[in-house]
This record gives sequence, structure tokens and C-alpha cells, in this order.
Amino acid sequence: MDVLARIGERRIAEAVERGDLDHNPLAGRPLPLEDLDKVPAELRGAYTVLKNAGALPPELEARKEVLGLQALLHACTRDTDLDALRLRLTRLQLHADLQRDARLQA
Repeated sequence: MDVLARIGERRIAEAVERGDLDHNPLAGRPLPLEDLDKVPAELRGAYTVLKNAGALPPELEARKEVLGLQALLHACTRDTDLDALRLRLTRLQLHADLQRDARLQA
């Protein structure tokens, strides 16, 4: 067993002894596994760190912004605001497409 595994095992055993895990809502059930099959192997660690930190990868952050802009466009009634939102949405989608293409060519 490597050093990190031993440290992890020791910390789990200490938490069990202190009773830190007694009220775990997932006790007795399998842990939910994350589906990272579509994430390239070299990026999985970084994506996991970002997720645990509550941050989104740049692609998902851009997607979230696109969805928000589309919702705003749907709700918007003033033509001047519509034009500005459309321009912002177009720029964001173009930027996301360029990033995706660059990643695919790398």
C-alpha cells in the first residue's frame, strides 16, 4: 500500500473512532460515482478539483452563461435590450466554438 493510501486509511479510522461518520446520510449505501467518461483522462483530476471547489470548468461556465442569456432574450421586451443581448450571446457562442475547435485540434 502506498503512503497516500495509508494516510487516507488512518484518517478514516480516526474519524470512525471519533464518531464523525455516525450520522452520514449515505451510510450503508454505495457512494454516487461521477460520470467522467466524456472528460479526457488528463483533465479528470482538474475537473474533480474544480468541482470540489465549487467552480465550473470554462466550457461549462460559458454554457451556463449562454443558457442565462437565452432566458433573458426570451423574457426581454425592449428592442434595444434585445439587440445588446443578441450581440453578447453571439460573441459568447463564437468564443466557445473557437475554444472547442482549438481543443479538438490540439
